[in-house]
Amino acid sequence: MALRCPIVSVLGHVDHGKTSLLDRIRKTRVTKREAGGITQHIGASEIPTDTIKRISKDLLGMLKADLTIPGILVIDTPGHEAFTSLRKRGGALADIAILVVDINEGFKPQTVEAVNILKQNRTPFIVAANKLDLIPGWNSVEGPFVLNFNEKKQHPNALTEFEIKLYENVIKPLNELGFEADLFTRVKDITKTVSIVPVSAVTGEGIPDLLVMLAGLAQKFLEQNLKLDVEGPAKGTVLEVKEERGLGKTIDAIIYDGVAKQGHYLVVGNPTGVVVSRIKALLKPKPLDEMRDPRDKFKPVKEVAAASGLKISAPDLDTVIAGSPLRIVPKNKIEEAKKEIMEEIEETAIPTDDEGIIIKADTMGSLEALANELRKKNVQIKKAEVGDVSKKDIIEASSYGQSNPLNGVVIAFNTKILPDAKTEMEKSDVKVFEGNIIYKLVEDYEVWSKEMEELMKSDEFNKLTKPAILRILPNCIFRKSKPAICGVEIVYGTLRVGSQIMSEDGKRLGYVKEIKNKQQENIKEAKVGMQVPISIEGNIMLGKHAKENDILYVEVPENEVRKLLHEYMDELRGDEKEALERYVELKRKLENNMFWGI
Repeated sequence: MALRCPIVSVLGHVDHGKTSLLDRIRKTRVTKREAGGITQHIGASEIPTDTIKRISKDLLGMLKADLTIPGILVIDTPGHEAFTSLRKRGGALADIAILVVDINEGFKPQTVEAVNILKQNRTPFIVAANKLDLIPGWNSVEGPFVLNFNEKKQHPNALTEFEIKLYENVIKPLNELGFEADLFTRVKDITKTVSIVPVSAVTGEGIPDLLVMLAGLAQKFLEQNLKLDVEGPAKGTVLEVKEERGLGKTIDAIIYDGVAKQGHYLVVGNPTGVVVSRIKALLKPKPLDEMRDPRDKFKPVKEVAAASGLKISAPDLDTVIAGSPLRIVPKNKIEEAKKEIMEEIEETAIPTDDEGIIIKADTMGSLEALANELRKKNVQIKKAEVGDVSKKDIIEASSYGQSNPLNGVVIAFNTKILPDAKTEMEKSDVKVFEGNIIYKLVEDYEVWSKEMEELMKSDEFNKLTKPAILRILPNCIFRKSKPAICGVEIVYGTLRVGSQIMSEDGKRLGYVKEIKNKQQENIKEAKVGMQVPISIEGNIMLGKHAKENDILYVEVPENEVRKLLHEYMDELRGDEKEALERYVELKRKLENNMFWGI
């Protein structure tokens, strides 16, 4: 049985320095090429044992330790809480995790979430307390932390500041989440206490300590889990589908179990089922290269054992999408592999609702992450697909928005809007959110939806019949009927053109045809205290059905009364509330129904 690389997942809050830490080890600059400085996809880097030995030479000599693992495969998971599902996949896949925490800022909501994910998956982890160099007065230099952590190298005030920040920002929050934790030099049993390794991605301080702790943890406590059946077929996950010059469509993948062999068959999921293809070439990135880095150079290999990042060249990969499970098997194992793949696809399918919005993304992992983040905001999803935004998507979103404008939306993460879709957008009211940072997309959608809800609420409120109580002014009956014209005072509420008028005994008298102001100009409404002439169209005969000083009411339908009472009471002025309450009291008396309007 061979020993494979342990898989290490890097988790933590956005901007706390996860990718920067790996950059320090790899001497790459992946961070600068990520949108918004945030890792948007899972990447993979292989750190060989020789590199660990070179970086940690002094420390290994002090500890008299020997490394037997072939290296470490690091999965760099996105930092924002939107990527819960990817972290879970990373957490479940990982043997060990590095939780990166800014020692100066401490735990953030995403940090807590990351710890909970690790707890759910029972993944052992080490804390990298990053940005050590920003502690006031700290003299940070490249090399082991243990050699720099003493009064000869550090001012006493800096050591005190370090201890305060270590406890307040790292140890205490971990204690609150149910973990014993301490500085790694003080930990006696790493199976019971979480080790905290202070590091600086800027200066390189603590990197040797971190690598040695990871390797030591893997060797001492996970050695049985790292045993690999060198005859077993490869299992993996698609990280990305890429067009490579001279190779055509290729797959970047992580092989987490078994051995991949050239000439075997690739069995991989796609949106409609499973693709089976004969492998043309297996290619590996150079050690310390990062698979997402466009400068990577790959070399062909005949076989690759887990755990490893791998590029696969094979025909018929056009429909394969990132995030899909894969197997690399001999011909006689294809059917068995297809069955396994279908089971995995069914488990990870994104549930949809009877109504809701459309979401699109470039990978399965991103789509799942976007869906999960939206679910946390109680957003309903009608359709979730990987791929570019098409004309069909816009047409469908437009139809969803007919019943509820909030559903006439497409959220597109890291995908293109096709030309025919843009043309269709110009003819519709569909709102499209596009971008390459998930949490920003969700925030933008949330702001828009709140604004839309307010507009819709305001629009509905404005369409409701406003309650009002009127009094016919003495000596102000100008015409008795067809239409009846008289002067009225608005006692309570707001009288609008079009409102139905009824008498105190419940008889409908007609509707307000016109309201004029003192300048005899038509106005749409009159508010409390105003005295205005109005015309009433209907069967009313002033002097018979209503007389001077009579009180009249605006007739409000019961369904609108319910809305006003239960949804919009705070929107009404005090006099409008009074008008509504008096009207409801009158209607209950007239209808002999104490529950009228409830």
